[in-house]
Amino acid sequence: MRKYVPSTMSFTAVAIILLWLKTYIVYKTSFEINIENWKQELILFINPLSFLMFVLGISLLLKEKNRKRYVVITSFIISVVLFANVVFYRFFNDFLTVPVLLQTSNMSDLGSSAGELMHLKDLVYFLDFFLLLVVLKFKPTFVTMPNYGKVGKRIYFLVAVGVTFLNLGLAETERPQLLTRTFDREMLVKNIGTYSYHIYDIFLQSKSSAQRALADGSELVDIGNYIRANYKEPNEEMFGAAKGKNIILVSMESTQNFVINNTVNGEEITPFLNEFIKESYYFDNFYHQTGQGKTSDSEFLVDNSLYPLGRGAVFFTHSRNEFRATPEILSDNGYYTASLHANNKSFWNRDIMYESLGYERFYELGDYEVTEENSVGWGLKDAEFFQQSIQHLKEMPSPFYAKFITLTNHFPFDLNEEDKLIEPYTSNSNTLNDYFPTVRYQDEALKQFIQSLKDEGLYENSVIILYGDHYGISENHNKAMGEYLGEEVTPFVSTQLQRVPLIIHIPGHKGKTISTVSGQIDLKPTILHLLGVDTKRDINFGTDLFTKDKLEFTVLRDGSFITKDYIYTRDTCYDKRTGEVTDGSGCEPYFEKAKFELEYSDKIVYGDLLRFYENMRNGEAITNLDLKD
Repeated sequence: MRKYVPSTMSFTAVAIILLWLKTYIVYKTSFEINIENWKQELILFINPLSFLMFVLGISLLLKEKNRKRYVVITSFIISVVLFANVVFYRFFNDFLTVPVLLQTSNMSDLGSSAGELMHLKDLVYFLDFFLLLVVLKFKPTFVTMPNYGKVGKRIYFLVAVGVTFLNLGLAETERPQLLTRTFDREMLVKNIGTYSYHIYDIFLQSKSSAQRALADGSELVDIGNYIRANYKEPNEEMFGAAKGKNIILVSMESTQNFVINNTVNGEEITPFLNEFIKESYYFDNFYHQTGQGKTSDSEFLVDNSLYPLGRGAVFFTHSRNEFRATPEILSDNGYYTASLHANNKSFWNRDIMYESLGYERFYELGDYEVTEENSVGWGLKDAEFFQQSIQHLKEMPSPFYAKFITLTNHFPFDLNEEDKLIEPYTSNSNTLNDYFPTVRYQDEALKQFIQSLKDEGLYENSVIILYGDHYGISENHNKAMGEYLGEEVTPFVSTQLQRVPLIIHIPGHKGKTISTVSGQIDLKPTILHLLGVDTKRDINFGTDLFTKDKLEFTVLRDGSFITKDYIYTRDTCYDKRTGEVTDGSGCEPYFEKAKFELEYSDKIVYGDLLRFYENMRNGEAITNLDLKD
């Protein structure tokens, strides 16, 4: 055995220390992790250590030559994992999950978005790896490769176990029941670290995969009782108000509500929408509730009145499930149902998922004439998309339910010069700067679309619903957003920025602004009730937006929730009137409701519980649950 000199350091220890310090620096510079006290800072500092000690400590069990190779390769892989989280976080303000990594069919279509998120200077994230290579090449005397005996190895791993328990103990005192808050990835990363979080995520993935096999119809009992207890009768005046009319549903890409009735550089951002809401029902307190699935999540919410998953996208992870979605229900009621989106049909797994949702037709990339001249960014320009879609609408049997998904107002918000109707904003964020011209372009495309509907005789017999699918400007741009808004973007303000427009235009109805707290999950029962379709026996977590006694409550996928008077986010309760932190008593009555809704919805998706629904309605499979009138 070599003599171990105290002034030297083992190669494995060098790798652990470099990765440990790098990870902590990345926490502080590349992620926005809220630290409230010294204990949280200590937890953040030590949380990568135990994982690194265990994983790189395996090298102590190997021979010297293999040990060096193992340490270098493992350090590189860990660095890649950390960097992947950094890139993902730059746009989504979130951390990677296993379901997201399995969405491989989306990768080839990311195009300019991915390129915009990575830079040459990102090589600094691999600086420790390069240093390890230098150490291997020049073999400085202060770095050794000692052979530890059995006692030394046992002591090493006992220390690693001790660090783990210290980390978990501190985390539990700071955040009790930490591992039950799986929807709050920032909380998990802050307390157990990025790497341990990924190990836990793999465990969750395995657990969720087993849920379907173990599920049975009896699990719908509690869920059904909860749905019944919270059901609200529809507004008598609005129920059936649009019976027999077409439904034209437009998902407005990345459109947040702050652009409505607002200006940039002295010019209106959405002049058409500002006028259109005057003759429509405009919901100005309407929130997106999407998770990692973004646009696909908003589609899932709107068509199913179920919450998206906290990890990954339902469109990928559970596309073969049985659902009772709006398209299927309307097909049963004589409607032709279609989705129109000028993108690759496999993006977000739509070609598979739409079959499960009951769409009869998917007008995708192959149904449009797409050229370099009429495309920008992610594909066909919105104006061209709507123009070419008019012919598809004219060919559809009536009545129809047609969902449109726009593309142009998508990160990184590219736009040709000839299409820029307003100048970009001026701030330190190119993303926010370029956002305004693409929103303005989308607004003009919608104006032309509505005019085309009038010209083709489709307007008067159609209910037109426009809604924002998810945020466009992430929290990474809070500084620039604060400059634009003229106020600091606190967690309270950030939650308010999750509002997206909802505009429902019904022929013959006067315009009205409705400020009831609501979310995308409420659209399914709203649409069905407008068409005179009863939903009392359905599994919906949303409530008809026109219901007179609707509870003003909306829960977001990260566990935040909004009520008439309060906002709860990041373990803090805010007074909506003042934006100030409260003692929490106003939020307390809603904690259980928020938790139950997310958990019940997850059970339905993970267990594919709606496959039992028809038997349940017929009283065949479940005798102790009756959802009938």
